[in-house]
Amino acid sequence: MFKKLFIILSYVSSLFLINVHAEFIDVVAKIKPAVVGIGIHTPTSRPQNVLRGTGFVIGNGHYVVTNAHVLPTELDDGLLQKMAVFIGSGKNAQVRHAEIITTSELYDLAILKLSGAALPAMTLADEQFRGDGSYIAFTGFPIGSVLGLYPVTHRGIIASTTPTVVPAQAAGQISLKMLKRMRNPYLVYQLDATAYPGNSGSAMYDMKTGEVLGIINKVFVQTTKEAVISNPSGITYAIPVKYLHQILRENNIKI
Repeated sequence: MFKKLFIILSYVSSLFLINVHAEFIDVVAKIKPAVVGIGIHTPTSRPQNVLRGTGFVIGNGHYVVTNAHVLPTELDDGLLQKMAVFIGSGKNAQVRHAEIITTSELYDLAILKLSGAALPAMTLADEQFRGDGSYIAFTGFPIGSVLGLYPVTHRGIIASTTPTVVPAQAAGQISLKMLKRMRNPYLVYQLDATAYPGNSGSAMYDMKTGEVLGIINKVFVQTTKEAVISNPSGITYAIPVKYLHQILRENNIKI
């Protein structure tokens, strides 16, 4: 009797896992067209395109969200350099120009407006924080400057919701960036999934619904939060979508 019950439970469990896996495959397929690369286009150089990070499309298909630190800090007019958004993947990728609508130094977020036709867009979740243990995924271009514009998906859970700044052990460890952040501390998600350079700006989304829960931040948060560690831990963080909603409201951007 117990053996039959075990077999039935195992069968039901396997069907559940297959169904969940199939749903996730559909979610990723739907999201990938909304994932874009952020970088520099130099028509007079080889290579012409340099990928700096990841972004994702929201709203009416013309707005792109990424990390502010992903944006190029300086462009060479003599070389006809322009900030670019790369759409598609691999050798079929296309270059679109975009203008910066707004940036937030505090949250390390930027909103761009794309030229040309609208792209498929991701849906933002509401402003509520998700609990520890929530299943998440993110799709972007890890080490894209080397591996090329091929979207890669990672999955995991929200491991913790934690403040951006931790107290320094000594006054000498307090940087200017930490002092600024201490005036406006906020919470970020700590993840158990590993992001890589190039993933910065990727949408962190609910594995079941595909709704954006946060924005992957591989550099900006870590340099402040882990300033007292001589060798950074490699932990991945994400800026909650709550703060993106705030920036959209402050700039009267309707999505």
